[in-house]
Amino acid sequence: MPGGRAAVVLPDNVLFESGVGKDIRQDLMEKCNLHTILRLPTGIFYAQGVKTNVLFFTQGEKVKGNTKEVWVYDLRANMPNFGKRTLFGKEYFKEFIECYGTDPHGKAKRKDLGEESRFRCFKREWIRDVKDDSLDISWLKYGSNGANDELPEPANLAQEAMGELEAAMVELRGILAELE
Repeated sequence: MPGGRAAVVLPDNVLFESGVGKDIRQDLMEKCNLHTILRLPTGIFYAQGVKTNVLFFTQGEKVKGNTKEVWVYDLRANMPNFGKRTLFGKEYFKEFIECYGTDPHGKAKRKDLGEESRFRCFKREWIRDVKDDSLDISWLKYGSNGANDELPEPANLAQEAMGELEAAMVELRGILAELE
């Protein structure tokens, strides 16, 4: 961890699971400064429907109580459905990079852009007391993002799905042949 900084990509369930998941989150916020969470659109790294997050944190300066506030950037709500037709490119990160700033650890002041924006700040006490240490934090209402306004015809979607399923079957048959 050069300079005591790290980022980790996690599926959404890690942010709200109870038991060991909660223990890990508490430990992370106590021993490190978890300063930023980037909520990514679904299906970016894993299967379609799996929600992913990037956690940015630095090495703690003391034994306990290092996280004072967590900034959350929601790149998930009201975004297009990414895939073959709509590619997820670096242009979608532009506002996040501006909000993240050059020093997210306290020297450069960040600004909470309000309930209608994608970038918000949540105090550690609120996360503990209200969210029971869940880091599954969202506030934006899901509305129309225009992505569904131009959907292809159902027959075209079904045909594309059949093509993908047939290709998967060919791959599975190849795997079975190798195993036998």
